[in-house]
Amino acid sequence: MADNDKTKVQDSNGTFGELKLMVTDYAKQQTVEPLKNLGKWAALGVVGGVMLTIGAFLTGLGFLRLFQKFSFLSETCDVGGVATTCDTTWTFVPYLMVFALLVAAAGACFSAMMKTPEWMDDDA
Repeated sequence: MADNDKTKVQDSNGTFGELKLMVTDYAKQQTVEPLKNLGKWAALGVVGGVMLTIGAFLTGLGFLRLFQKFSFLSETCDVGGVATTCDTTWTFVPYLMVFALLVAAAGACFSAMMKTPEWMDDDA
């Protein structure tokens, strides 16, 4: 009879141990693994944001150099038979043009970000 009591105790520990294992596996499946996947997506988002920032900076720099070459923003002076660029009061305009261009691009991105996608509309 004593042997029969020991097997019941071992079976009950086995059942509770299995229950504990199932609960911890379920908790990992429902919390830890999705958080790991979320971390991967967040890392990709940060890398994409850095790349977009670098691209916007280089695009702005390219437009700045383009706008600085416009003839109405820089005067050409003839000094000793050599054509050189004179200082003018309009040299700030290319910077304002690039600033306005980048603000417009940021506004377009913000507008697209705030727009609700069609699949999220509440047409119940």
